[in-house]
Amino acid sequence: MKTHSTPLTAVPAGKKVRIVSLAGGRGMCARLTSMGLVPGSEIEIVKSGDPGPFIVTAGNCRLAIGTGMAAKIMVRSR
Repeated sequence: MKTHSTPLTAVPAGKKVRIVSLAGGRGMCARLTSMGLVPGSEIEIVKSGDPGPFIVTAGNCRLAIGTGMAAKIMVRSR
């Protein structure tokens, strides 16, 4: 069974998703990992960034992510 992933930028606010992969470079992946955003983790989109950053919750943390970075986070519905 093939699973389809989409960029975080395509997910509407209020939706819960699971991170599938990080498509950025080493520096961006390290930064996201340090924030707890790793493949397999579940996040909820609080605000989809039009305009401004994406705001997501991961565990008990609320994080703001720029649009460029959000475009490189591949997710799928839980």
